[in-house]
Amino acid sequence: MRAGRGLVADDDGHATVLGAFVIAALAGVLVMVIYVGGAVLARHRAQSAADLSALAAAIDHVAGEVDPCASARDLAGRQSSGAELVGCRIVGEDVVVTVRVPVELGSFGTNDATAQARAGPVG
Repeated sequence: MRAGRGLVADDDGHATVLGAFVIAALAGVLVMVIYVGGAVLARHRAQSAADLSALAAAIDHVAGEVDPCASARDLAGRQSSGAELVGCRIVGEDVVVTVRVPVELGSFGTNDATAQARAGPVG
């Protein structure tokens, strides 16, 4: 009679192995969701730092300061997210800044979330 029973009818630990694979897959998905969430959060922090830095530089530029990018650099450096100003240029009356925020991705290493913002007088 044993010859008539197949793999489905034989329950010699197959469900345990399948359960372990399902749990491992769910854990893998959870880890990826956490990493993606961290990356999205870093991107939002970079955009906020870029917006604030661009506004600070635009205010100094309109006021006639010699180096408006200095205030953008200072403001980006004071962010708790570890933001760093990587680019600042004057385009007419506007200021365009680029900010980078490092994001730790565990075993995938460290990457950077970057954002760009433009600010100037409304004309």
